[in-house]
Amino acid sequence: MAKSKRYARVGRECVACGSCLKVCPKGAVRIVSGVIARVDQEICIGCGKCARTCPADVITMVEAVSSSL
Repeated sequence: MAKSKRYARVGRECVACGSCLKVCPKGAVRIVSGVIARVDQEICIGCGKCARTCPADVITMVEAVSSSL
């Protein structure tokens, strides 16, 4: 049976402004090397708050499909 989960993906155009960090309810977003935001897919709950808040509009919500037996 396949299970679908939504998560956030950050584009390369990210300017690391930190807006997404402030709105993530689970702390799934972090700034890497001071230059780009990254989302931990294991923590992300797929709420989309980061994508709606991003002033550069570079965060998209995507579906991840995983198989489980």
